[in-house]
Amino acid sequence: MSVIKLYGFGESRSFRCLWALEEAGLPYEYISTKLRTDAEDPESAQHPDYLQLNFQGKVPTLRNDGLVLTESIAILNYISRCAPESGLLPNASMDVYARLDELTSFVLAELEQPLWSKGKHTFALPEEWRIPQILETAKFEFKKAVTTLDHMLPESEFAVADSFTLVDILLAQTFNWAIRFQFEVPARFVTLRDRHYKRPAAQRALNVAG
Repeated sequence: MSVIKLYGFGESRSFRCLWALEEAGLPYEYISTKLRTDAEDPESAQHPDYLQLNFQGKVPTLRNDGLVLTESIAILNYISRCAPESGLLPNASMDVYARLDELTSFVLAELEQPLWSKGKHTFALPEEWRIPQILETAKFEFKKAVTTLDHMLPESEFAVADSFTLVDILLAQTFNWAIRFQFEVPARFVTLRDRHYKRPAAQRALNVAG
């Protein structure tokens, strides 16, 4: 298999993909990409060369031969399918896959959206488009999502299939994001983050991300 190129920045959404690459044991090259910097900087996500790969000027971006992917969940699924022995997509029943899809959808649609709302309205959007009042709404929405997730997730080490899968990466990284953004995270989910971040692959990914 050719060497996968992953463009990323720190512990942003691209960290999910970097972590998955380490879990999968696939050959890759990590290209640190600067956000919110001058377009003349060749390492900037706003540089014309990068915008040809990712029109939005965001991370992550994955390149492998002629394939370019720019959404973290698509990248996670691709990495998982490239390394079926990793178990990131479990060899399991249709019911287990349905559960995995449900949790993945919930993380992306409900759990992370309040975090991104805070990010957009504190630094990502131009200042004239930021709405400070939305920050309290984001806290409310995150609390509601966390309460729902508490009912959805089993009281077990892993989210599905009694083994570590891509949805565990999503959950751990999203709760780490929430903690960094100073949202109120229940102890159960802080413990989840801590447990999964102790995995050797996560630690290697943290070292690479810098």
